[in-house]
Amino acid sequence: MTFQTFRFKQILFLIGIFLSISIHAQDLEKEAHKKIKSIEKLIKKAEKKGIDVLKEKTTIRTAEVFLKYANWDENHIEANTKAFELVRKYKKNASEMVQNLADFERKDVVLMLDEATDNINLLLKKKAFRTPSPNVDWTEAFVDGDQITFEGKPVFLFDYTWKPKTKELTEFHGNQDGFFLTPSYVTKEDGTINKRIMTSLIEKKEGSLGFIFLNHKNTPKWAEQKYGPGFKMRTDTYTAYDIDNPGAKDVQEKLLAAVVPKMAGKKFSELGYMLCNEPHFFTQKTGDKVAWASGPVSKYTIDKFKTWLQQKHVSIGELNALWKTDFKDFSEVKIEIPMDTSLIGSAIWYDWSLFNMNRVTEWYSFLKSEIQKHDKEAKVHLKIMPNLWTDNQRVHGIDLEALTDLSGIIGNDSGAHNNDMWGKKEAWEDHYAFEWRELCMGFDFMKSVSPNKINFNSELHYLSTVKSRDLYQDPAYARATFWLAHSHGMTASQIWYWPREANGAISKKAQNDKGYAGSNNQQPRVTNEVAMTMIDLNANSEEIMKMQRQRKSLRVFYSKTSAINKTNHMDDVFELYESLHFEGTPIGFVTKDILNNQDASLWDAVLVRETEFVNKDELEAIQKYLNKGGIVLLDEHSLLKDEYGNSLIELNEGKGKIYKLNSLEEFKSKALSVLKEKGHESEVSVVESNDSKTKGCVWKVVKNKKGNHVLSVVNVGKSDASIQISLKGASSITCTDLINGVEVSSSPVLKPYEVYFVEVVKR
Repeated sequence: MTFQTFRFKQILFLIGIFLSISIHAQDLEKEAHKKIKSIEKLIKKAEKKGIDVLKEKTTIRTAEVFLKYANWDENHIEANTKAFELVRKYKKNASEMVQNLADFERKDVVLMLDEATDNINLLLKKKAFRTPSPNVDWTEAFVDGDQITFEGKPVFLFDYTWKPKTKELTEFHGNQDGFFLTPSYVTKEDGTINKRIMTSLIEKKEGSLGFIFLNHKNTPKWAEQKYGPGFKMRTDTYTAYDIDNPGAKDVQEKLLAAVVPKMAGKKFSELGYMLCNEPHFFTQKTGDKVAWASGPVSKYTIDKFKTWLQQKHVSIGELNALWKTDFKDFSEVKIEIPMDTSLIGSAIWYDWSLFNMNRVTEWYSFLKSEIQKHDKEAKVHLKIMPNLWTDNQRVHGIDLEALTDLSGIIGNDSGAHNNDMWGKKEAWEDHYAFEWRELCMGFDFMKSVSPNKINFNSELHYLSTVKSRDLYQDPAYARATFWLAHSHGMTASQIWYWPREANGAISKKAQNDKGYAGSNNQQPRVTNEVAMTMIDLNANSEEIMKMQRQRKSLRVFYSKTSAINKTNHMDDVFELYESLHFEGTPIGFVTKDILNNQDASLWDAVLVRETEFVNKDELEAIQKYLNKGGIVLLDEHSLLKDEYGNSLIELNEGKGKIYKLNSLEEFKSKALSVLKEKGHESEVSVVESNDSKTKGCVWKVVKNKKGNHVLSVVNVGKSDASIQISLKGASSITCTDLINGVEVSSSPVLKPYEVYFVEVVKR
C-alpha cells in the first residue's frame, strides 16, 4: 500500500466518523423536535381539560433554546476548547468534553422532554393533579411588605445575570429590568452626566420590576485630578476609590442628584437601589503575605480612625494602657494597615476591626440618604456575601446586621456548593450532600434582623461559582437549594448566570471567564429544574410564605465582640445552630440590638454558647431580657470578658431563668424541652434514620387555610434518609404530595437532594 493510498483511506475513515457523528447529532435533534410536537399535542388536550400546563410550555422553550445552543457548540469547537482549558479540573480532558458537549446537551434535552411527557400523561390520566401556578407578569408584580405580590398572591421571582432581553428568554425564564450606574458617568466637575446615558435614562419606559446597580469600579478623570492620585485606590475590589476621600461624596452627590429623579417611582427601580456589588474592605496580612482583597487605607481613613479612637477611649492614657503603646496624644497614633493576623485578640485588632465596620456602614448610610433626597420611597440594599458573616473573619468592614437594618430590602449574594474545582476537602463533605451553612444560617440571621422585608439575592450562586461547578450536575441539587432558600426567606433572585448571546454564542463578558465551562448554560435539565421548582414554589406560595414568617422560637446569641476577638467564633456559632437545625424548629438569632429593639415574645429562649467576649452593652441587653422574665441557656465559657479581656460581672436571673449547660446535646435537649413547656413544639413529628451519625433532613411545618399541616423536608445529607412522620393525637395519617396531588408514604426514603412536600392529615 502506497503512502498516498494509506492517507486516502485515513481521510475516508475520518470523514466517515465525522458523518457518523453528524448523523447521530441530527438524529438526536430530530428526536427532540418530534418529542416537542408530541408534547404540544398533549398540551392542547390538557388545556381543554383545564389542566395548568405552564411547566410543559416552559420545558418546550428550554428545549428549543438549548437545541440552538447545542448547534452553536457543535460549530465552535475552538472557542469552547479555550473555555474548558481555562478550568483546572477540565483542562486535561477539555478536547474530549468539548467534542461531546453538543450531544450531551441534546441528550439532556431528550431526557427532559421524556420527563415532561410522562408528567403530562399522568395528569391526563388523572394519576396526578396539579395546583395552577401563575406565569408572572413582571410589569404587574409589586413589592408588598415582606413579599412580592401578583394577582393578589405572593410570588417568588427569578432571573439570570447577563441574560439577553429577548422574548424567547424572558417569557418563561425571568424578565427583570433595571439600570446601571457608575461614577465615570459624571463627565465634568460641574456635574454634567454622560449625554448618551442621560438620554437612555430619560427615554427609558416604566419597564418591569427591577433594580438599580450602583457600580464603583470606574472613577472620572476630573475627580482623580482634583482629589489627588490617592483618590483611585484598591482597584482589585468592587470599590476602586477611597470612600473616605471628600471626592467620593462629591462624585456620588452629583451622580445621584442627576439620575435618581428620573428613576423615582419607576417599575424598573422598585426592587431597590443596590448600593454596591459584593462590598468588602479587607485589611489583613500574615507576615509578608497580604490576604485576598486586602490593601491599604488612606490618610483620610487614618485621620478618621484617630477621631473615632478619641471618642471611644476619651483619654490617650486609656488607649496606651490597652494598646501597650506610649503615644503623647491621639494625633500621634500610628497603625500598620494591612494589619497582621498575629494581632487577633488584641485591643488594636479589635478597635481597627470595629472601626472598619463603622466607617463602611457610615459610607452606605450616606449613599442611602443621598438617594432618598431625590426618591423618598426608595429602598436600598447591598449585594453582601453572607459568608462574610457565616465565616470567621471580621476584618473586612462588613457589619451584616447594621447593613441589613439600614436597608429597605435584605440584599445578598448567597451561595451553596456541592463540589470544588480546587482546594482541600471541606468539613461538610463528611456529612452533607452540599454546603448549606451560608445559605441557611445567613438567611436566618438576616431574617432575624429584618423579619418584615423581602430578601433579594441579586447574584445567586447555587448553580455555579468560579470554584464550584459540575457539567454533569444532578438537577435535583438545583431543586434542593432553591427550595431550601425560599423556605428560609428568599423572595427574589438573579442567578449567576446566563453567559450566552441570544444565538448561543459565548457572550463577550464571559469570554476568558473561568466560570463559563460546565455552567448552567450547558445544562438544559438543571436550567429547566430551576424553572420547574419556581413554578412549584409559586403554586404553593402562601404556605412557603408562612414558613418564611414562622416564629423563630429558639434564638442563638450573636456577639460581634466575640466574632472580632476569636479566630473561630462562627464555627462555634454554627455548631450550636447545626445541632438544632434538623429538629423542625425555625432557628433565629438575637444580638444586642435585637434584644433591645424587638419584642421578646417573638422567642422562648436565648442560647449563649462559646461566647467568651461581650461588650458592656451586649451584656446589659441580655440582663434586661432576663429582668423581664427571659430564659437564657448558658455555658461556662461565655460572657466572661469584655472586648479588651477584662473580667465581667455575672448575670443574675432577675425575673427570668438561667440554665447552666455544657455539651451541645444538653443545649439541644433543654432548648426543645423549653419549647414543649411553652407549647411551641410542632404537632408533626419527623424521626430520621440514615447511614450517618448526623441528621440530614431539614424540615418545617405550617398550617394551610384548611387548618391542615403542610410539611416541607429537604434531605441535605450525603446518604439516603428514612423518615417516619406522625401527627400528635392521630393513630394514623395521610400524606398528600402537594406537587403531584397524590397520596404518598408517611415513611418515605429520601435520596440526597430530595424534596418532600406534603399535606399531613389525620386519617
